[in-house]
Amino acid sequence: MGELAWVNPSPNAPNPWMARCYAGTVMLEGTTLSEGRGTTRPLELFGAPDVEPRRLLAAMHALAPEWMGGCRLRECWFEPTFHKHAGKLCAGVHVHAEPPWYDPRTFRPWRLQAAAFKALRRLRPDYALWREFPYEYDERLPIDVISGGEELRRWVDDPAASPAALEAAAAADEAAWEAERAPFLLYR
Repeated sequence: MGELAWVNPSPNAPNPWMARCYAGTVMLEGTTLSEGRGTTRPLELFGAPDVEPRRLLAAMHALAPEWMGGCRLRECWFEPTFHKHAGKLCAGVHVHAEPPWYDPRTFRPWRLQAAAFKALRRLRPDYALWREFPYEYDERLPIDVISGGEELRRWVDDPAASPAALEAAAAADEAAWEAERAPFLLYR
């Protein structure tokens, strides 16, 4: 990442690769899946004791292969030392957003994580995926607070909803963001 030194802004932000993943993995806070807190790679991996990573990765690739680019995904096992599933062996996925696999033009962390949720829901329709308690003084489900509304959760939970439907739902917001940030880009 150039000549700048990384200074941890949080114990759960140990490196720039985590920052690359964060736009997607932050949504894990609204789920029952561990985001790897208490490991050496928090917010770069996710899983739970009852996840089957090989099946999950295959389902993610079958669902939306174009959302898996710009990084390397591999099955992994980890044991969080605190937070969700603390002290339990979790199986899951490690998102490698570091060289040589990282490509900022094709890495889409929000979509990648959405695909993981949807793939898990397809593999196990009754999986207790969403945390169901008020989040940070808000009465809505945590996933709805974190993702900015109910749209993502409804898409994941709707068996008929396609990746194209999520793309269409996100397109207007993304176009507005691109237009708003354009004047501030130093390098294009």
